[in-house]
Amino acid sequence: MALAVMIGSGVAEAQEPSLRASVDTTAVTVGGRVGLTLLVEHDPAETVIWPDSLDVRPFEVLEAVMIPPTRRDGRMLSGVRLSLAAFELGELEIPSIEVRVVSPDSVLTALSTDPFGIGVETVGLDEGDEIREIHGPLSIALGVVSLLPWLLLGAGLMALVYWMYRRAQDGPSTERGRVVLPGLPHEGAYSALDELEGAGLLERGEIKEFHIRVSEIIRTYVEGQFEVYALEMTTPEVMAGLGDCEFSDDVRGEFRSFFDRCDLVKFAKLCPDVEECFEVLATARRIVDETKPKPVLIEIDPSSEVSDSVEAVAAAGLTGAGLD
Repeated sequence: MALAVMIGSGVAEAQEPSLRASVDTTAVTVGGRVGLTLLVEHDPAETVIWPDSLDVRPFEVLEAVMIPPTRRDGRMLSGVRLSLAAFELGELEIPSIEVRVVSPDSVLTALSTDPFGIGVETVGLDEGDEIREIHGPLSIALGVVSLLPWLLLGAGLMALVYWMYRRAQDGPSTERGRVVLPGLPHEGAYSALDELEGAGLLERGEIKEFHIRVSEIIRTYVEGQFEVYALEMTTPEVMAGLGDCEFSDDVRGEFRSFFDRCDLVKFAKLCPDVEECFEVLATARRIVDETKPKPVLIEIDPSSEVSDSVEAVAAAGLTGAGLD
């Protein structure tokens, strides 16, 4: 729903500039975007001076896009579209914004908008800890599924070279060997979570810092495992990027619940107790447990020919594309 306000005197002269402002919504969730459009109607000979910087606290300016000037009935329309976001809850207000217009004879006219009231609501975390139904993705990011067979094939060939080296060092053996293809992103996540648990942040009452770090650990894991650049994305964008991954509804629900809880502490000043913080840490470990790649075991017969081993590793790499 769009709201519009005409700024200026009740009856203005035809040649005086005027400013119109509109927002595309009056209710958003924390971190959600509010579109604010400013349009100045003025004489073609006049120049619109937009502010160099905008202080619209408690909102933040995420993006500003100039609207190409247009001529209408002998007048000019100049404008800008602003994308704003707030990270506080409650009935907030976009403050007045001032725009100046200069005539050819250097007469300066100051125009200003009225404040807009915007309701900022919680992201909807269920107090009963029930997982909400997952909505469809907004966009689908490029995944690694198409590249996975080639990655596994390369890893398999490297494992074969290592096995051949060990066989040359140790000599013939009657035992059968096994090679496990590791998944490095999840190993790094486990290590970082263990380090965070022992850092003593919760004991010192640094609740917000704890949630910032545990969120960064899982976002870094998502970047390494799924090539979704989560450290630079909002929670809805991360969930959309994961839309191409074959997760169960339960796993998607855990991802969303985890990110929502962290966002509420980071942006909405939520202060959970220590027990709830450890639950967030447990959820982070469970996310890694349920989404890490399953190890591929390749059985190699030392008595077989090298060419046969290469074919076995290549076949295992290609069939590994269907891993959960």
